[in-house]
Amino acid sequence: MKQFFPDEYVSSIHKINYKELRRMGYEGLMFDLDNTLAPYDRAHPDEELLRQFSYLKKLGFRLALVSNNNPKRVHAFNERLKVDAYPRANKPLTRQLRRAIRKMDISPEKTVFIGDQLFTDVWVGKRLKCRTILVKPIQDKEQWVSRIKRGLEMMILRRYMKHRKNE
Repeated sequence: MKQFFPDEYVSSIHKINYKELRRMGYEGLMFDLDNTLAPYDRAHPDEELLRQFSYLKKLGFRLALVSNNNPKRVHAFNERLKVDAYPRANKPLTRQLRRAIRKMDISPEKTVFIGDQLFTDVWVGKRLKCRTILVKPIQDKEQWVSRIKRGLEMMILRRYMKHRKNE
C-alpha cells in the first residue's frame, strides 16, 4: 500500500514550498498536466501558472511536463511554458519519466514528481525513487477512466492520512 503514499499531499501546486525543496537538494520538477496544472478543457496556461514556472526557473529547477494525454494537447499547452514535454507517457510505466530525468541530467533522487493521481503519478514517481507530491485535482470533471480510479484512490488516501496522523 505504501507504494501509493505520496511524500507530501497539498491542495495545489501553488502550496508547495519550492524553496525548501531546493534547500533539500532537489533539482528537477516533473509535472503531470491535466487536473494538476490546469483543467482538462484549458488549452493554455493562465498567467498565474506562467509566473509560477518563471519563478521555478529562477530558483534553478529543471522542469518537465509528463502527461498521458496526446501530443497535440501537451504541446499546445507547453507553447508558452517552454519546458521539456513528454506526451503519451503511459504512466505508471517509467520509460518517459526516465527519458525526462536523463534529459534534465540529474538523478531520480534529486527529482520531484507532482501530480493529482495515486495510481499514475505517485506510483510511477515512487517506482523511480523520486520524491512525490500529490495535489488535489483542480476540478471534479474527469475522464471516465479517472473517475473509476478515484474511488480506490480515496480509500488509499484515507489510509495515508491515518498513517500520517500516527507518525
